[in-house]
Amino acid sequence: MRRPFDKADRTTVARHAHLLSPSPGSVALKLLGAALAVLLVSAASIAAFVAIDLANRVSDGAVALEGDDDVAPPALGAYPDDKAFNLLIVGTDECGEITSQYMGKRCSDADGGIRNDVNLLVHVSAAPRNVTVVSFPRDLMVEVPECTRDDGSTAPAMEKASFNSLFDHGGVSCIATTVTELSGLPVEFAAKISFDGVIEITNAIGGVEVCVAGEGIHDSQAGIDLPPGTHTISGADALAFIRTRHGVGDESDLARISNQQQYMSRLAKKILSAETLTDPSTVLKLANTIADNIVPSEKLSNPLTLAQLALALKGVDFADFVFVQFPNTPDPDNPKSKVVPIDDAAEALWAALIAGQPISLSGDVNSHSGIVVPTPPPGETPADPVTPPATQTPEVRTTLPPEISGQSVEQDTCSNGNQAK
Repeated sequence: MRRPFDKADRTTVARHAHLLSPSPGSVALKLLGAALAVLLVSAASIAAFVAIDLANRVSDGAVALEGDDDVAPPALGAYPDDKAFNLLIVGTDECGEITSQYMGKRCSDADGGIRNDVNLLVHVSAAPRNVTVVSFPRDLMVEVPECTRDDGSTAPAMEKASFNSLFDHGGVSCIATTVTELSGLPVEFAAKISFDGVIEITNAIGGVEVCVAGEGIHDSQAGIDLPPGTHTISGADALAFIRTRHGVGDESDLARISNQQQYMSRLAKKILSAETLTDPSTVLKLANTIADNIVPSEKLSNPLTLAQLALALKGVDFADFVFVQFPNTPDPDNPKSKVVPIDDAAEALWAALIAGQPISLSGDVNSHSGIVVPTPPPGETPADPVTPPATQTPEVRTTLPPEISGQSVEQDTCSNGNQAK
């Protein structure tokens, strides 16, 4: 386990608040989309009261960061070029008002425990910017450091625990502390997202187009039935798509992560596209939806901070916007249900992020058969790769070990669907 600095010197981690309705499924880029939306609302000067209203609603119930200093509100401008930053996105399995209408018995029979089923670390490098989103499997077994709960009590350290038990153990603060100890990266910002938020965000943006291959996705437990082809999903269908486990690949959680990465990649591409960002009504709707559906850490609760983070993403190439799955292997103590880190591969990943270099993936885009790369239709040949001019300085990239799977926003993939019961 990485311990890059003394506990007293460690950059702060998020302290959680128990909120109404956080999410499971993918939404990493929901937060980044929020930043872009708020930025454009401000930049376009749609109305001063919008920024004030967003400030009041986003900051209400904001989460504190351990050891945070009081800071003046930031000025509108890009996040400093010489600084990288990290956002932790936590999706829990709680049901909200909207979700309960769709999921019925799944929500009413909940046992009261709250699990963090989706855990995403969004790393944005110093300039020139690149973005890497790391998905941590819910069944990953890790060492957990001592951490402080929101009520000030201490959550004890654990030698080995399942990643999705950390929220119930110590809140977002405990998840952030564990990620920092695991990676050597400080967590400056954090947000907890709701199930309902998945529904609301896709509705606000007009749906996300996904691709389904194989036999099509049928999963009665998730409530989804999609034939092969492309589909624009929103609302409950979007929630079902990112929740399905039995309807993709080998029906494992690791296959589900690959499927979620396809959804997140397409969501990111749509949010960052001219189609979304040049439509003021869509931008305003998205900004208001985000404000109502995230629970931020305190530093993230100011709309100007969201704007700073958004400006930092301006111009990031889709090839440099990459989703990866934390490298893992079956746990020798419980090989059928749990996984443990592949330490050497993880060290290579963290070293690349700390160095700020863009990354290349050498591993299969497909983890546990969750997705497939579509082949060109008969008679259509792939475009030849573009060769840079001889005078252009070659870009320095870090090639990650083959144990790390994932995809860039630039790459199109399809769900590898199957017909579960």
